[in-house]
Amino acid sequence: MFDSIGWGEIVVLALAALFIFGPERLPHLARDAAAGLKKVREAITGVRAQVDESLGDDLAGLRDLDLRKYHPKTFIRSQLFDDDAPPVRRGDSGTPGQAAGATAASLVKPASRPAVVAHDRSTPPPFDVDAT
Repeated sequence: MFDSIGWGEIVVLALAALFIFGPERLPHLARDAAAGLKKVREAITGVRAQVDESLGDDLAGLRDLDLRKYHPKTFIRSQLFDDDAPPVRRGDSGTPGQAAGATAASLVKPASRPAVVAHDRSTPPPFDVDAT
């Protein structure tokens, strides 16, 4: 939490607190701050215990969960652009000309993709005034 604060900054903050609050009030403020920090730690421990109790064994699976793949942009990109597995025909025992050890995956023809049309770079793309 305090990775960017060096010892020099801590000394300056301590001296500033000493000048602002005075030597009489500073020990009481430090004691109150320590008690508040202890309460915060106890509250965090209680929340962790409740989460462990309610989730039980599922918590270990949630810790290994990669949330980046559920980001809307990543999720939509994977749904649109990832190739699906080719369909497998069921119940097809093959044709007489095939080898006896042929699998169902080898019987499936690869899906044909539409040809990519090259665009002429000298002509501007179509522009619809009403759409913009």
